[in-house]
Parts: sequence; structure tokens; C-alpha cells
Amino acid sequence: MMISALLRLTPVFAGLLIIALPAWAHKTSDSFIYVDQTQSQVRIDLALRDLALVLPLDSNGDGKLSGAEIRTGRDAITRLVDQGLTLSNTSGTCRLSGMRWGLSRHSDGPYAAGRYQIACPDNQAPKSLKYALLFEQDPLHRALVSVTDRQGERLGVLAPDDQTMSLGTGTSAFGNSLKLFGTFLYEGVIHLLIGLDHILFLLVLMLPATLPLKTRRSHRHASQGHDLRTRLLELVGIVTAFTVAHSITLALAALDIVTLPIAWVETVIALSIAVAALNVFWPILGSKTWKLAFGFGLIHGFGFASVLGDLTSGVSQTVVALAGFNLGVELGQLGLLVVLFPMLYLCGRFQIYERAAVPAMLLTVGAVSLYWVAERATAI
Repeated sequence: MMISALLRLTPVFAGLLIIALPAWAHKTSDSFIYVDQTQSQVRIDLALRDLALVLPLDSNGDGKLSGAEIRTGRDAITRLVDQGLTLSNTSGTCRLSGMRWGLSRHSDGPYAAGRYQIACPDNQAPKSLKYALLFEQDPLHRALVSVTDRQGERLGVLAPDDQTMSLGTGTSAFGNSLKLFGTFLYEGVIHLLIGLDHILFLLVLMLPATLPLKTRRSHRHASQGHDLRTRLLELVGIVTAFTVAHSITLALAALDIVTLPIAWVETVIALSIAVAALNVFWPILGSKTWKLAFGFGLIHGFGFASVLGDLTSGVSQTVVALAGFNLGVELGQLGLLVVLFPMLYLCGRFQIYERAAVPAMLLTVGAVSLYWVAERATAI
């Protein structure tokens, strides 16, 4: 029976969430590569927290990196870059000569930044870039690439299964825009699917639509079809409100019209999950779930934009990237709803679902989100 299977899976679900807490407590792991073909230079930014996973930078073991520790680890960081970043053309591998080294800051904290002069064997521009850092430590890691040449600026994303990017200019402007749209469409889907905080928020918003309608207790003649239509309309209202809200703030943040500190945003996102879970038990914010979805969706949009803003800062194709990323987020969200809602709707026919399974899920989600609040608050 489906409901008994769900109850058996609830402890497993809770255990997996607890195990995954540290991994999902922060923004996904990114590095940033800026290739300037007009100056024959490349800059790479690597997050200090990522470098600490692969290099013994924290010499005193206090869990923090001081300026002295970073300076001491400069040679090790440089060697790591030499091993993992390769530019080449048809004549062979290009040589990278260090120019400047220091720190930069992105939305999720400090990065080690190194600028290099590129010298290829035939004194021609590099035609391809290969990146192979941090993928073994984090399969969700991404290298976000910005390429500047006489044709303008364009973007790319490197992942474990796609570590090489062409730097040539043979593609038309339309072709570049189409490729950019597809790249960010894919990244939007991935970002939604690996963003456990957004997934849990959607789950909590969805649960009221899977519970038995109160009107059925007084109108037992209501048909099952009417019940399903009512619940689907409720779900559509919730999802539409959440989508409109986070699309607004995603656009505002990605276009640098409104920006908020990412540490505050991530903390409020985690808190929104706990509040939404509590509101299912005690509707202190009202029983209109779509209003809750819209209000907290505004904050979640800034969370989505924390990735997109770092990818598209100063890039002329921001609108194309924004459209692709936003559509990707919506597709990922729709896919989750298509999978989860029918299963939970069928479970809603059993009283034990409302009395045991739903409270167990809400308590687990609430506990996880409060853990994230405490974890993320330390970064404020």
C-alpha cells in the first residue's frame, strides 16, 4: 500500500536530510574564469572554502583562514592552478605567467584571485580552455567562464562531464545567444534540483493541497473529480504566486537593480521553510497558501540570483542568460511537482497520511531548516 510505503520511507528521508546537512548548508561551489583575448590574459577566482578542501591552508586548525595562512599557501594554490587550468591552440599548450595575485569577493564570500599572461607557441590566441579543478571533491562544482574578444563578451559553464570550452569566434551572434540560452536553461534546472532548500520549500507549499478538503466533511456528496480539480487549482495558484515572485526578484538582482547580502538571503530562505512548515500546523500567516508562496518567493528569487548575478556581472548578454536560467528553474520546479503531487494526492485519501506522515515530514523539514538558520547565521 502506498501510504505504508511512504511511512516506511519517512525515517529514511529524515536520515538522508541529516546526513546531507553540511553539503546543502551553503551556496553551490563555483569558480570564475575570465579570459581576455584582447590582452592575452586570464584570471581565475577560486573560493577559499573550496581551496581549504584540497590544500592544507588552515595551519592552526581553527576553521578560519587568516591573511598570513593565505599568503603562506600562495605557492600551493598557484601549483594547483597550473595543474587544473590549460589553454591551448592548434600549435600546442599555452604558457601561463603569473602577473598579479590577491583576493576577490563574490556573493558567497572571499576568493583567491590570480591573473596570468597567456603565451602560446605560435604567438596566436588560444582556441580552447580546459578546467579540471575540484570536480573530484564536489561533483556539483561548476567553473563559470567569461570570454572577452573583439566580438564582445560571451559566457560558458564547465562541469565534470564537460571540462573543455572553445574560445573561437566562428559562431554567429545568434548562434552564441542560442548556445548561451541553452547553457543557462540547463544550469537553471540543475540549480533548482540541487537546491534542497528550494525543494523543501516547494514541498511544504504543496502539502496543504494534498490534504483532504475540509468541505468534504460537511459535503460528502462532493465527487472525487471535483476534489481533484479544487486541489489542482489550489496548487496552480501556489506555484504561480511563487513563480511570479521569485521571477521578479531574480530579474531585479541579476540586472543589478536591487541587491541583498547573500548571507542574509540564505538565512531568511532557511527561516522561510520553518515558518511555512509551522503555518501548516498553525496558520498564523493565514490559510491562503498562495500569499505565503508569493511573500517568501520574493526572497527565494534573490537566492536564485546569487548564482546568475556572479555569472553575468558586466556581460552584455545578461537578458538572454536571465531568460534561460529562469525558464530552467521553472522547468525543474514543474518536473518536481509532476512527480511528487500525484503520489502525495493519492496518499491523501488515507487518514494516516494526514495524522502521521504529513506531521513527520513537516517536523523533519522544520528541524533541517532551523539547523540551516543557525549554520548560515554564522556567516552574517
